[in-house]
Amino acid sequence: MFKTAIIIGAGPAGLTAAYELVTKTDIKPIIIERTNDIGGISKTIVHNGNRMDIGGHRFFSKSDIVMKLWQEILPIQGSDSKDDILKDIYYQKKRTQVKLSPDGPNPEKTDRVMLIRNRLSRIYFLRKFFEYPITLNGKTISNLGIIRIIKIGWSYVWIQILPIKKINTLEDFFISRFGKELYKTFFKDYTEKVWGVPCTEIDADWGAQRIKELSVSRALLHAIKSIFKKEKSIEQKNTDTSLIEQFMYPKLGPGQMWETVACFVEEKGGIIIKNSEVVELNIVDNQVNEVSYINHTTNLKSKVKGDYSFSTMPVKDLITAMGNKVPAIVKRVADGLQYRDFITVGLLLNKLKIKNETSIFTLYGLVPDNWIYIQERDVKVGRLQIFNNWSPYMVADIEKVWIGLEYFCNEGDKLWKMSDNEFVQFAINELHSIDIIDKNEVIDSAIIRMPKTYPAYFGTYSQFNVIRNFTDKFENLFLIGRNGMHKYNNQDHSMLTAMTAVNNIISGEKSKDNIWNINTDEEYYEENAD
Repeated sequence: MFKTAIIIGAGPAGLTAAYELVTKTDIKPIIIERTNDIGGISKTIVHNGNRMDIGGHRFFSKSDIVMKLWQEILPIQGSDSKDDILKDIYYQKKRTQVKLSPDGPNPEKTDRVMLIRNRLSRIYFLRKFFEYPITLNGKTISNLGIIRIIKIGWSYVWIQILPIKKINTLEDFFISRFGKELYKTFFKDYTEKVWGVPCTEIDADWGAQRIKELSVSRALLHAIKSIFKKEKSIEQKNTDTSLIEQFMYPKLGPGQMWETVACFVEEKGGIIIKNSEVVELNIVDNQVNEVSYINHTTNLKSKVKGDYSFSTMPVKDLITAMGNKVPAIVKRVADGLQYRDFITVGLLLNKLKIKNETSIFTLYGLVPDNWIYIQERDVKVGRLQIFNNWSPYMVADIEKVWIGLEYFCNEGDKLWKMSDNEFVQFAINELHSIDIIDKNEVIDSAIIRMPKTYPAYFGTYSQFNVIRNFTDKFENLFLIGRNGMHKYNNQDHSMLTAMTAVNNIISGEKSKDNIWNINTDEEYYEENAD
């Protein structure tokens, strides 16, 4: 009799676990996915031929294992993509920075290909562009003014002389890294827009996990080094993740990666059950031996037995599904976990109002950014993606501009309750008001709502060890991925948690510590990146 593994969720973590199982073991994966989509928040939405990436997914990792796996599934391009071909035809401009794979596929002839894209993210503040990460160059000084620059410099020097002794909150973390003035100028308002609460209420763990590598000194050092040497290797081993200059990206968006993995898993005998919500875990003798789910297509409840269970579902929902086996203290902490929800509005335009004033050459004068952080205080929009710059194949007509406006909200709040039409018009008016678009240039629109996109580092998060201590007791249950572990993991970190969990099964490792330490214990992570 073969063994089975029940995997809750068909996002990067769940599908990576399934991929590892079918390639390294004889354990059969059965994936139960709540929606009809593949990829979780890494899925790609198609609207009238235009593709939307929810959140923006750079395929880059310091882990060689992850980079290798991505390239096995979608090999790196060996020929120019559509936008570079057009630059050459119409403008006699050729690629100079990106190094292609000598034997790679041609993106004009096949879809199964990974593009290499240049990275640029900037901050839009005071109706002006600032580099991200912030660099104190002439442009920045001109935009901010000499008085504010002096304040930023002085507050940074001051915090180096008298550092914060105990860093408890995210505000403490930011000030200790950047100084109070730079924090107030570029981090405070945007972060509170994202999370909906003051930085003083967010645990410092968020900063330690998301931007642990970034500091003023490292950003300045990178800027100086870039003057003399450009990093052309896609691995960029000597570059902090926040400062990378190029990344891989599937031709048809991030969902293409996970749709390809899903097909491979099914070809190898795995099963994927869509539109089905897990509602109950049957527990006997510290083992999860059965999972019940409701198929929302048929409204029928079914059960499936498994030797192992992997959960990427929100921890709050997992604890609820465990029923009366859960101690009251664990239930209380789980109920107090909070999330931030997400709405993306896609807009198709004839053109943007903002112009490309950089030295980077682009088609039709389009600004070269992958995404833009909207720091302006008079609007709710948090980030702006320009899908043309992620992949020219994300846009049905490359002469048009296809953008995504990202809003952070809470399910049930004023923004979430708006009708789709109201919200789209609200988004259009916001971008028009800050001079990024002319609302009369809008051709088409779409809206996507994603609940529980970001696990929050407030609420009862500080007591999360109570939940971990409880779930770790179940020998055959593995919590993996962003929502599965209530950790704001990147895609590669979620994949590594899945890989480590499968390796633990293979090796007979009983402790779950090595799973929880990914993206927390830097030494462990770097050791296992090779």
